[in-house]
Amino acid sequence: MLELGDLRLMRALQNTGSLAGAARSLDLTPPALTVRLRKLEDSVGVHLATRSARGIALTEEGERLCAEAAELLERLEQLSERIATGSKAMSGHLKIAAPFGFGRQHLARVVARLHRDHPDISVTLALFENPMRHAAAFDVVVHIGEVKDSSWVGHPIAPNGRLLCASPRFLKRLAQPLVHPGELQDLPCLCLKENDDDLIRWKFSNEAQGAGKSVTVRVAGALSSNDGSVITDWAVGGLGVMVRSEWEAAPLIARGELVELLPHWKLQDAPVIALVPTRKGVSARLRLFLETAREALDPAPWRPGSGISSSATAAVRARTHGPSASGRAPRAGGR
Repeated sequence: MLELGDLRLMRALQNTGSLAGAARSLDLTPPALTVRLRKLEDSVGVHLATRSARGIALTEEGERLCAEAAELLERLEQLSERIATGSKAMSGHLKIAAPFGFGRQHLARVVARLHRDHPDISVTLALFENPMRHAAAFDVVVHIGEVKDSSWVGHPIAPNGRLLCASPRFLKRLAQPLVHPGELQDLPCLCLKENDDDLIRWKFSNEAQGAGKSVTVRVAGALSSNDGSVITDWAVGGLGVMVRSEWEAAPLIARGELVELLPHWKLQDAPVIALVPTRKGVSARLRLFLETAREALDPAPWRPGSGISSSATAAVRARTHGPSASGRAPRAGGR
């Protein structure tokens, strides 16, 4: 007979895609989780998962069990909430995972606002370098940008672009101004390496030059890190060119610590989204968090006034490099 622990085990395997990740989310050791999985397979009489070089893959039977488990766990975990609806104030516990930088600067205030308005709801905000690796242990994961290979469902929270930036100090050392993305191959680029990526590619599009006009640049540099804050500090220090999220780069551009490069060449957006395990039956607490986050981040704090190209940012560009022309990057001084 299946038990709740069996259902949670299958959900964790599906959400993490690895034995180690599922074990972490369930507070077990990988060997203990393997034993539990074998006992479950013996109980149902079929193989539910297979190991591969890329992690663990669910069999067709495993996928079916996960689908049933998700629905059953969802109904069970919301039972007390449904019973209490209409009889008392919103209550219960909400577990949120988020990236370090964005969590500190923006989500901490969202959670504080949620708690002030609904003090009977307790919230755990856990910050990670890669929140999706810990997703199975949380009700919602706040993610920046595209999600790869995930069955979780995304709910938009706030807009966020990606900007090509460098410091005024770095630009003054350039012999020629940067006018095309292809020239980045000859410049020191600060590479953010996530998920063990070996190759870093920046893809740009330019609608002014016609629909579908895009350029993909393979970049490299002497400096790389898996920590975005480190990359930003290096860029502000004049060590190279970086691509960073608008939420982090825009305030630095407005203060003159960074300058946006190639503003007519657009990088792929990286919207702020909240990921949840299922499309059905989102809990009232979770809906409340989504509503609070959207209200708190509308308009996006990193887009004062009309957006990133605000008068303050434009003034910084003009003061540092003079006006740009023909869609080109601000002109840098000589060596």
